[in-house]
Amino acid sequence: MTVVKPIKVVGLRDFQAALKDLDGESQKLLRVTLNEVAETVAAGARRRMPSKTGRARASVKTASSQREVRVREGSKKTPYVPWLDFGGRVGPNRSVSRPFIAGGRYLYPTLAANYDTIARQLDEGLTALARKAGFEVT
Repeated sequence: MTVVKPIKVVGLRDFQAALKDLDGESQKLLRVTLNEVAETVAAGARRRMPSKTGRARASVKTASSQREVRVREGSKKTPYVPWLDFGGRVGPNRSVSRPFIAGGRYLYPTLAANYDTIARQLDEGLTALARKAGFEVT
């Protein structure tokens, strides 16, 4: 089982509030920066995922707020995607089986494989945003 620690940026709430005080545009750029980093994971998961119609791959998307970003998979049209990723038993009388893998096959392994790259992208993106907004970065 692959265990991946979430990446936590200390002081992100204060940074976001300071950007808001400066101007609204810098605050929007924070969300863009977070989405760009999350797209690295989403794109990798899409590449790993099998595809018959492309719906499962298309369901892997990023979702964000000002301080948080997520990569999600599956939708109302593709409720089977978590089953593809993690496995288990589904269908009438739980008759369709796929070996269960606690760490998943696509999303979490992509995050684990690219963890250092993602952390570096996040560091570089937030540093560039802070400098552009006029903050001194040490």
